[in-house]
Amino acid sequence: MPPNRFVYDFDEPSEGGRDLLGGKGSGLAEMTQLGVPVPAGFTITTDACRAYIESGGELPEGLETEIERHLTALEEKTGKRFGDPSDPLLVSVRSGAAVSMPGMMDTILNLGLNDDAVRGLAERTGNTRFANDSYRRLIQMYGEVVDGVDGHLFEEALSKLKEERGAALDVDLSAEDMAGLVETFNGIYEGETGNAFPQDAREQLSRAVRAVFESWDNPRAQVYRRAHHIPDDLGTAVNVVQMVFGNKGDQSGTGVAFTRDPSTGEAGLYGEFLADAQGEDVVAGIRTPEPLERMEKSMPGSFEQLTATMRRLEEHYRDVQDIEFTVEDGSLYLLQTRSAKRTAAAALKSAVDMVGEGLISREDAVARIDPGQLDQLLHPMIDPAADAEVVAQGLNASPGAASGKIVFDADTAAERGKNGESVILVRWETTPDDIHGMIAAKGILTAHGGMTSHAAVVARGMGKPCVAGCEALAVDAAAGRASLDGHELGEGDVITIDGGTGRVILGPVDLVPPQINEDFETILGWADELRRLKVRANADTPEDAAKAREFGAQGIGLCRTEHMFMAEDRLPVVREMIMASSEDERRRALDKLLPHQQADFEGIFEAMAGLPVTIRLLDPPLHEFLPPLEEATDAKMRERIRALQEANPMLRRDHAPARRLRRGAEAPAGDDDRDGRRGGRARVSGRDDDRAPACVRSRGRDRGARRLLLVRDERPHADGARLLARRRGGQVPDALPRGRRARAEPVRDDRPGRGRRPHAHRGRARPEREGPQDGHLRGAWRRADVGRVLPRARPRVRVLLPVPRPAGTPGRRESGAEGVGDRGGFRRRLGGQALHSEVGDQHAGHSDGDYPGDSEQAGAPVDPMRPAEAGEREHA
Repeated sequence: MPPNRFVYDFDEPSEGGRDLLGGKGSGLAEMTQLGVPVPAGFTITTDACRAYIESGGELPEGLETEIERHLTALEEKTGKRFGDPSDPLLVSVRSGAAVSMPGMMDTILNLGLNDDAVRGLAERTGNTRFANDSYRRLIQMYGEVVDGVDGHLFEEALSKLKEERGAALDVDLSAEDMAGLVETFNGIYEGETGNAFPQDAREQLSRAVRAVFESWDNPRAQVYRRAHHIPDDLGTAVNVVQMVFGNKGDQSGTGVAFTRDPSTGEAGLYGEFLADAQGEDVVAGIRTPEPLERMEKSMPGSFEQLTATMRRLEEHYRDVQDIEFTVEDGSLYLLQTRSAKRTAAAALKSAVDMVGEGLISREDAVARIDPGQLDQLLHPMIDPAADAEVVAQGLNASPGAASGKIVFDADTAAERGKNGESVILVRWETTPDDIHGMIAAKGILTAHGGMTSHAAVVARGMGKPCVAGCEALAVDAAAGRASLDGHELGEGDVITIDGGTGRVILGPVDLVPPQINEDFETILGWADELRRLKVRANADTPEDAAKAREFGAQGIGLCRTEHMFMAEDRLPVVREMIMASSEDERRRALDKLLPHQQADFEGIFEAMAGLPVTIRLLDPPLHEFLPPLEEATDAKMRERIRALQEANPMLRRDHAPARRLRRGAEAPAGDDDRDGRRGGRARVSGRDDDRAPACVRSRGRDRGARRLLLVRDERPHADGARLLARRRGGQVPDALPRGRRARAEPVRDDRPGRGRRPHAHRGRARPEREGPQDGHLRGAWRRADVGRVLPRARPRVRVLLPVPRPAGTPGRRESGAEGVGDRGGFRRRLGGQALHSEVGDQHAGHSDGDYPGDSEQAGAPVDPMRPAEAGEREHA
């Protein structure tokens, strides 16, 4: 196989599968090999699309030659010539990505018609109306997709003509009306583009292929891919397919069929059909189709062939199939088959039934259930006991119920949905361009379209309730008004839709959660038999714990204590405890909370019935229980909120990164410092919050260490003994691995009186050879300006660990020399500051005297970033 081949006929074997041919092309090729009636055609691969996009809009070398060769082969198969004015070969150009993206990319039908070919087609078929109908469709679709003409211009012209003729539907227009519509559409195209509609069939095909490639990156496709986690680099294939016409009369038509109900999963006939129509009329919701059963009366032979083919395809693919078909003068053609998008309930039902029918195994059934889709089963339903005013009935296109404010365009729905509002998108019919609004809306209501319209298919895939084809609904989007069975509604009015029954209700209605059905339990049981991983839930209340147990959780992996206190009757008590100024006040508040928390834990433990429960306790600063600063009720609360605020130095603009500070950068000036001063060096106050001083107190035998080095930056821990053991464990190699370069030196202190003392280096003998770490350790030992090593941050533990002496270094200095081993000298080097652990008495539960060998009491913690006052230096 040539490495640069880009085109394959449907009857040619290919090893690339869906990734190369796309879902539609792969399906057409496979159906052709199965002997299913499929129009002839060829597929341009996704490789060509990716090459086109990467080159900035240039077709890859050799592609046009390949297309011409396969087009010639298609002409030989059909006995017609592309662009022939007397008996033209017409084709459709359809997108087809590897992952199904219904309606997101572009399609063009009836390609190859022009002013001459439309007359030849009319003479060849003896149907002038059909020929002109096909031509006006081509002008509209080509103008929208290839040249970006606003589609509403064509729709307005069509609506105006129908109004003038008193026609309710397109099929009610005469042959003369269609001929006039072609002239009108040609005028719109030329007026919008500045050029006449192209008459060269090959130019039409070339530009159409490019347009379908480019539709891979149109806004609606990008939104859809983001919503469904589809990679952006897959690209789309392009399928060039011989046209078969469903708009040739009463014995022609088009439709969409599912091998099982995509809403419930029930076996049986399910689909819709439109006589004398093309496929876009069904999926775009231009006309409301009829149930598939009615096709049996008008086209019994085609109907029997269709049902037999549907069964065959489901048995072959072993999955529910979504099939597009066209009947041309009584002959059936399948245009596409793919795995059907269906609700979670339908996926469960069909999987369980297929196991019973022997089509798939239990392993296959479990594997094909999308875990994310199961969230649909938790969607609310209308409370059966609710008093609801049902004012209209539509098609139950996607199950579930939703209440929300009416919006009439996708942009408004996206904006309000992003802000947390519940909205219902009300449209005449949705289009692929509405995808961002559909994602944000709670539900969708359309006046036109059927069960297989764009709104219905996309809503089912997203698990959103949808009511389609509501004939009692009239929408005037421009005026922001709608009429629902005589009830006038405006944007912002609340309605409720029930996608399970198709009911539309005025005002809000109480919703209740659905009940888990038997199919769900069956699938979970099979999954339990197959799985090897135990699952625990996140649950913070007895109700959540009971629900988790109902779903089969084997314990609670995280029970967050703070969530127990967020209820309306508990939050004020928690705030009372935080605001308490004495131990008695705090205990009184805690006594009020105790019964609530005890009851919660009892309920959780009872629900878990002896299964493990992991509880996360509260830790300071408890700021999440207080309101924002601007909502504080008094000065005391404002002060407390400020004291408990957390700060992440990595997210602040007024902090230099820790790495820059270690290399000598100063904390930038600008905004008000937290202690009320502006500019200058960043300074840390001694307040008990995120501005706590970053200093270390040497305790116990650590005071006898030769050198100290800041190697850890940890949160406070209530167990001070554990911290002390960690410090005494000599964990320096974790911070300074052997063979690695040590950290950059701390910032040199440029303030007077704090620099290096004269001749201090003479008090210590140096080894003959120094490693790369020794210079750094010596610098840290001399200046010990640990407060400037790290940026200001939330309260953390700054741990000084004893550093082993390099070989050849004396254990102590000569008499009278100042060294780290001389506690008085070390204290003088810090300008009178006592090194202390930031754990503090509140967390560690110790004072200096609590540790063995601690012979002198250290002073109160001193801000290491504050310059020592003159009196302090003199005293030192």
